[in-house]
Amino acid sequence: MEIIELISRILGASVVFATPLIFTALGGVFSERSGVINIGLEGLMIMGAFVAIVSNLTFYSVFGSATPIVSLLIAMVVSAIFALVHAVASITFRADQVVSGVAINFLALGIGLFLTKQWYDKGQTDFIESPIYSSNVPLLNKIPILGDMFFTGWYWTSYLAIALAFLVWFIIFKTPFGLRLRSVGEHPMAADTNGINVYKMRYIGVMLSGAFGGLGGAVYALTVTHNFSHGTIVGQGFIALAAVIFGKWHPLGALGAAIFFGFAQSLSIVSSDIAFLENVPSVFMLIAPYVLTILALAGFIGRAEAPKSLGEAYVKGNR
Repeated sequence: MEIIELISRILGASVVFATPLIFTALGGVFSERSGVINIGLEGLMIMGAFVAIVSNLTFYSVFGSATPIVSLLIAMVVSAIFALVHAVASITFRADQVVSGVAINFLALGIGLFLTKQWYDKGQTDFIESPIYSSNVPLLNKIPILGDMFFTGWYWTSYLAIALAFLVWFIIFKTPFGLRLRSVGEHPMAADTNGINVYKMRYIGVMLSGAFGGLGGAVYALTVTHNFSHGTIVGQGFIALAAVIFGKWHPLGALGAAIFFGFAQSLSIVSSDIAFLENVPSVFMLIAPYVLTILALAGFIGRAEAPKSLGEAYVKGNR
């Protein structure tokens, strides 16, 4: 295999697995920049994957080729509403945010598996007939070398994820909304004093994390698994959370971290094409993403500064 073809294959596989992580990590940035820890990203991805598959199976006869887009939108809306459970518990009732997030993970998986059993009478859904397919970018895929690497065989959702990372960076750091969001995560009392509704901004941050997390799970289900079961989303939400921390709560940092972790996830697929990895037992390739996640956090978490009020419930009027 020629070096360009090998790089293209590795890059393509890495981006496939990185795309859901990018979406979910961007949602995590919104939530945690507002001061709310979101351990529930895994659950939000599960809910998004479940809703997207069920929507795809249900509405395929109605929307035809547009079904994947409709499924993504429905998954985003439902997951944003589902994230309200975490928002109400942690913001309004000031519950422990970590415990609330863990509860979201269990609740999403339980709901998904229960409804799957009820509706399909088995442990997994049927396979969808209208997944998201990879494609080439016209004209750009003809560019020598770069065309094969970046514009051949990618999913359109991957380009969307990268574009959204830059858009989220602009929103958080260059707009009044972003300034308000960051202020309630850094010093909510000062923000409140200046007329910013802390509770409202935090609710928005958590609901945005729900929408993006649901989008991440939906994209994974529609591009990789094509159905929903207990093993559709297994750890990707936690890896996305690690990407948020590894990326220092910055959208572009989260983008880079997600691509790194996506590469780690792709190793089990591309290792057979890499000479020094082809004889490594497959089990080591399967655990590589989690090992690299731990090593990355162990090496960099001490250097990353979280929003100063992250995880702290705000009580209006308390000093």
